Amino acid sequence: MSNLPQISEAEFEVMKIVWKHAPINTNEITDKLLQTTSWSPKTIQTLIKRLVNKGALAYEKQSRVFVYTPVVKENEYINQESKSFLKRYYNGDITAMLSAYMESDSLSEAEIDTLRSLLSKERQVQSSKCNS
Repeated sequence: MSNLPQISEAEFEVMKIVWKHAPINTNEITDKLLQTTSWSPKTIQTLIKRLVNKGALAYEKQSRVFVYTPVVKENEYINQESKSFLKRYYNGDITAMLSAYMESDSLSEAEIDTLRSLLSKERQVQSSKCNS
């Protein structure tokens, strides 16, 4: 999906529940969000309706219950938001973003090892593309 809908922070909380538990009905979404938010059930229903209207969620009526599934894939949405953040705040320069993060927060050894591993894998992918 190339044109993903804009999702607010509150709507994103609903999407996280649906992505994790789909297919999921209205009552189940409400029960899970009432455990972590102070929202009323009416607010949650409004957020669900907004997500349906935006095309982020699809629903099917099963007897008297609405069951929701995501139309937007979690990884696609996260990737879009990450790119948008990077472009908005760092002009698309991931090195600038990492430098700013490292200046304000120190990385653990495990995080550094993970970054090295990711960079090494990316280098191998790039190298194999060049050789083909």
